[in-house]
Parts: sequence; structure tokens; C-alpha cells
Amino acid sequence: MLYVFLSICCSVFVSIMLKLAKRYHIDVYQAITWNYSMAIVLSWLFLKPQLGNLSDAPLYLYGLLGLLLPSLFVILAASVKVTGIVKTDVAQRLSLFIPILAAFLFFNETLNSIKLIGLIIGFAAIICLIPWQKHARNNRENKALASSWIYLLVVFIGMGIIDVLFKQVALVKQISTGTSLFIVYSLAFAIALIGLLYQVINKTMRFSWPHILIGWVLGIANFGNILFYIKAHQSLAKNPSIVFSSMNIGVIIAGTFIGVFVFKEKLSLFNKIGILLALLAITIIYYPQLFTKLFSH
Repeated sequence: MLYVFLSICCSVFVSIMLKLAKRYHIDVYQAITWNYSMAIVLSWLFLKPQLGNLSDAPLYLYGLLGLLLPSLFVILAASVKVTGIVKTDVAQRLSLFIPILAAFLFFNETLNSIKLIGLIIGFAAIICLIPWQKHARNNRENKALASSWIYLLVVFIGMGIIDVLFKQVALVKQISTGTSLFIVYSLAFAIALIGLLYQVINKTMRFSWPHILIGWVLGIANFGNILFYIKAHQSLAKNPSIVFSSMNIGVIIAGTFIGVFVFKEKLSLFNKIGILLALLAITIIYYPQLFTKLFSH
């Protein structure tokens, strides 16, 4: 469980860095761009990619992931800024329901009653986490409320789509995970760098050298999250549900603690109920046998 703990720490550290970006005048786009350069180096050192034969590589999936990863990272940063660490982390973790639905709809997995209950509770959690507000006093509050909806929804859907794409990549047995990650990170860096250069040339962004170092720190945490997650699955190969559930539940709990007690984020009663429902839903999805035994008695 040490690897799971380390992966949770890295994931929450990324959220903390994104939360602090505005306070310390960090250009999130630049930091995200250089984050991928560090991820490339670390992938090469720790995951040992094999680039000799890529004839069976799903290049179209790599391309989609290379485009979506930096794009969603920017949205993720905006969501942390607007809605806070707690809601963003929960939306990110609840996105696991999209690949689960995809498994039932497209990959012929059987949907049983217990998992269906878990999915329903998960969607109830999402509804509770939406920043409801009966009356906004002015147009600025109306716009802030609308953007909160949009950011959380895009994080939820975007992370779910990325998870589905990664699952499809994993089905290609001829290409190792390390090789796939190295290629995806390389494409993500290239696409993000093109966007950065375009903004600098058009003088809509001012290039800053310190952002390279900030991006590298972000990249270490981002890659550490993935590396320790992979290591956790390797060490608990016979119990993947333990890794899935403990990772998602751990990030929600840690993110909630940091958001509420460190950054003083406010949660409504509905938000608190949503967090509890999210934890329950994740537990049901990955430990259906426990609830099957409970209902059978």
C-alpha cells in the first residue's frame, strides 16, 4: 500500500500546485507545457520505452491522448482555481464511471444490479457536488456559477474519455505501457510547445524562464502519480480493485482535507453529502462482492 499512498500524495500535490498558481503569479500554460518535458525524461529513465518496432502501435489513440492531455490539464487548473481542490478532485475521481459505462456498452461486460446501484449513487454524488445557487446577486456571480458547472463537467467527461483511451491502448499487448506513455508524453509536449510558441510570437504570452523549473517540479509530481500507480498494480496484481478504490477514495479524502483546512474552501451540505456518496459509490463499484453478501443475507 506504500505505492498507493505515494501516488495519492503526488496527485494531491499537483492539485495544490495548481491552486497556488494564481497566488504566486504562475502562468499555468507554461508550467503545464514544461511538465511534459520532465515526464518524457522520467519515462525514458524509469519505464524503459522500446521504440524499435511501432508497426502495431495505435498511433491515432496516441494522437488523441497527446492532444487531450495538455488541453484537459489547462481545464483542470482552471477548475481548481474556480471551484477549488475538493470539488475538482471528486469530479476527477468520479470520472471512473465513464470507462465503467463504456465497459458495459462497448466491451461487453455484464452489468449486475450491485454495480448499477453504484453507478446511480455515483451520479447522485455528481449532482450534489454541482455548485447550486438559488439567486445570484449580479451578472458576475451568474457567470462564475456557469463557469463552475462547465469546468466540473469538462473535468468529469474529459478524464473519463482519457481513461477509456488509455484502456484501449492497454489492449495492444505488442506495445509496452512505458513505450505508450513515452510517445503520448512526447506528443503532448510537442502540441503544448507549439501552442506556447504561438502565444509568445503573437505577444499574448510573455515567456518566463522560471516557469521551466516550475513545470519540471509539476512534471515530477505528475509522473510520480502514474509511476507509483503502476507500481501499486504490479505489487497487488491479484487485487486491482484494492488499488482502484483506495486510490480514488484516498485522493478524495486527502483533497477534501487540504481544501477545507488549508485553503479554507467552503462546502455546502449538499457538497458534503456528495463526497460521502462518492466514497460509497467507489466502494460499491470495486467491492461489489461485499454488498452482494450483505443483500443475500
